[in-house]
Amino acid sequence: MPIVAQSTETTDWVSRFADEVIEESERRAPGKPVVVASGLSPSGPVHLGNLREVMTPHLVADEVRRRGHQVRHLISWDDYDRYRKVPAGVAGIDESWAEHIGKPLTSVPAPKGSPHPNWAEHFKAAMIESLAQLGVEFDGISQTEQYTSGAYREQILHAMKHRNEIDAILDQYRTKKAPKKQQQQQKPLDEAELEAEEGSGAASEDDGSSGSAGYFPYKPYCGNCGKDLTTVTSYDDDSTELSYTCTACGFAETVRLSEFNRGKLVWKVDWPMRWAYEGVIFEPSGVDHSSPGSSFQVGGQIVGIFGGEQPIGPMYAFVGISGMAKMSSSRGGVPTPADALKIMEPQLLRWLYARRRPNQSFKIAFDQEIQRLYDEWDKLAAKVTEGSALPGDVAAYTRAVGTAAGELPKTPRPLPYRTLASVADITAGHGDQALRILSELDPEQPLVSLDEVRPRYDRAEAWINTHVPADQRTIVRDEPDAELLKSLDEASQQSVRLLLDGLADHWSLDGLTHLVYGVPKVQAGFPADATPKELPAEIKTAQRTFFALLYHLLVGRDTGPRLPTLLLAVGQDRVRRLLGE
Repeated sequence: MPIVAQSTETTDWVSRFADEVIEESERRAPGKPVVVASGLSPSGPVHLGNLREVMTPHLVADEVRRRGHQVRHLISWDDYDRYRKVPAGVAGIDESWAEHIGKPLTSVPAPKGSPHPNWAEHFKAAMIESLAQLGVEFDGISQTEQYTSGAYREQILHAMKHRNEIDAILDQYRTKKAPKKQQQQQKPLDEAELEAEEGSGAASEDDGSSGSAGYFPYKPYCGNCGKDLTTVTSYDDDSTELSYTCTACGFAETVRLSEFNRGKLVWKVDWPMRWAYEGVIFEPSGVDHSSPGSSFQVGGQIVGIFGGEQPIGPMYAFVGISGMAKMSSSRGGVPTPADALKIMEPQLLRWLYARRRPNQSFKIAFDQEIQRLYDEWDKLAAKVTEGSALPGDVAAYTRAVGTAAGELPKTPRPLPYRTLASVADITAGHGDQALRILSELDPEQPLVSLDEVRPRYDRAEAWINTHVPADQRTIVRDEPDAELLKSLDEASQQSVRLLLDGLADHWSLDGLTHLVYGVPKVQAGFPADATPKELPAEIKTAQRTFFALLYHLLVGRDTGPRLPTLLLAVGQDRVRRLLGE
């Protein structure tokens, strides 16, 4: 059943852009579907920074659909771009792949062992699967298919005919450079963007080739070696005869461009051509496009040559990873949407993109911070349910849990992520033990199957197994620490005794939480349920000391999973034995 926006007062960034996009679409193309677009280069792993290129228009398109309008979200796969360099960190890839530099991405072999026919399809596949999990509805367009089928033939001939006008526009920016400070702040670029923005202060390969024969906004791929290291030496507008030479292998030929499909427009001409061809109303661009001479700025002038208009184009900021630097697909080891979806549910990942305006940077947590993010998400869910959440937060939540087509699959009983992670850590993959512990969390509503806490439990288990260092994993002692038990002073012995005496009556998550926090209070002469306002500051110190003692007795170090969860995991009989009873 379609999800309807829950508040007419919502003024979140998505709603504001949807208002603008609908109005603009009705002005430019009344009665036609609203067109939003994203562009992705499958030159390597498509990372979580690239995902913002998709999620920004997706969220806007989805809001437009919720309002009853038809929408097309185009994802243009820039798979006819040149293979620029051998990316680091891709399994099975070595410097021998350098021989393919200059070829279209679809002409480069896939990494070894891949079931896909070429490099581009290999990296597209993982992203397509992730987008399906995220509920992103889109129309994919292969630029290889578009160019090699002749779909853009008229546009190419038009660009060549108007090459002097294009050259004049580009020439306004060829000697301009972004301020040094701005250049340092620019995030690393995707491969297509990098090719486009390199040399914004001088003539560069994305501008086209200029020489004694003049300027040409078109690059043929060599008929011999297949690379784009070519130079157009002549072109005749009437016959469309084009001659080129290849600097890589020396090959030269003359072709009739009206029949030739082995080449493409240079990036700064290609992008605005597609805006006009597809009738794009909304397409975001990275922060780098704010620099003088960038593709988006220049494209805004060139698009008129093709009879089109520049899309509404919000600038989006970079996406970081907890504990890592800014992301670039040209570097190895950069987390992808598939990596994130192994440790978090699609709803949480959608929420991270929905709750921040495009020009706000944010981080995605692969470290301990993921537990805090999940706590925040669960608190928001509770507020939405009880009707106390703010309208903007309700909007972000609604966009996260589903689309105009309906809700995404969800965990039936979403227990706290940190609890599930602790249980997965302690049980080390033993599902029967995990079920035993989780069923004891709430004796009044015991869990009967791990399926009730899936897929969240599986995500938490994957996080524990892949992102928590071995020295931080929890290993419960096999035998009591006799030496430590023997050395305990009278107060420590009393605290352990108070805990043991209360285990049977408090054997649930809430009960054990009350017990472990209450022991130091009782020892100090206060009621176990006394609130922090009723207690002196030294009680907190006493609690920390008591917790550290229990951790040492149970797992041999002074920290670990939350004690109530740990006690449930270890089991009452084993706890009693390790605590010296």
